[in-house]
Amino acid sequence: MAERGGEPLRRGWLRRVLQNLSGEPQDREEFLEEVRDAGERGLVDADSLEMLEGVLAVGEMQARDIMVPRSQMTVLDRDDPAETLLPVVVESGHSRFPVIGEDRDQVVGILLAKDLLRHYAENRNGEFDIREVVRPAVFVPESKRLNVLLKEFRKNRHHMAIVVDEYGGVAGLVTIEDVIEQIVGDIADEYDVEEDLPIRRDGERQYTVRALTRIEEFNDYFSSAFSDDEFDTVGGLVAHGFGRVPRRGDAVRLADFEFRVLRADQRRIDLLRVIAPRDVLPPDTAG
Repeated sequence: MAERGGEPLRRGWLRRVLQNLSGEPQDREEFLEEVRDAGERGLVDADSLEMLEGVLAVGEMQARDIMVPRSQMTVLDRDDPAETLLPVVVESGHSRFPVIGEDRDQVVGILLAKDLLRHYAENRNGEFDIREVVRPAVFVPESKRLNVLLKEFRKNRHHMAIVVDEYGGVAGLVTIEDVIEQIVGDIADEYDVEEDLPIRRDGERQYTVRALTRIEEFNDYFSSAFSDDEFDTVGGLVAHGFGRVPRRGDAVRLADFEFRVLRADQRRIDLLRVIAPRDVLPPDTAG
């Protein structure tokens, strides 16, 4: 009986949701309160509530808010031989790579990792010409709304877009997974940091760091000198640097390190991308 009694409540709440969705933008905060109230009353489970909040956030966010910045893009040079390209592809763990010409502002296309691997599988001794397999690149402005971008990704079956600034220069890149994660939360894959691995090297000067990593451990790894007098963890240090709990994609520079939030909720930071001032090998390979 409890379930039947709750159904009219759900229907009534849904009607209000639909009414607010068709209203003016100034109703957004009121709508969010309705959604959160429904969560507190048990009409919407926690996962659904998070997704609804994510949907609303995507409607307000732009490509610049979540893009991988130009300095952190893993790119391939169209003039490099396959022997040079392969280690980059394998080490990064990505499936798609911007291919550049003269510099990073000249993106000539996208290489799928499977096309390079197919070359080694089918024609190991043959010469690899990246120009023959590169796919066309999609370019979007920094101001592109994420909800519009997601529709275009789905309609055109694209998975990556190059983000350009107002002068036509490359500002970064964004993937369909980046957009979806704003709605459903982080999508774990085989390249995520393991629970027992607080710091992982992803590439030259690029690391993924769990926010709960102790500052002392971070300092030992990077030979840095961050104080742990006020905060015990890297997440606490970074949040203090922002002066607030940051959102996914926010970045701050502390000392000579750049910290970018990869995953966070409304209360705390969970995962960070760190750009170090110098390359540091993991302890088990540094020797």
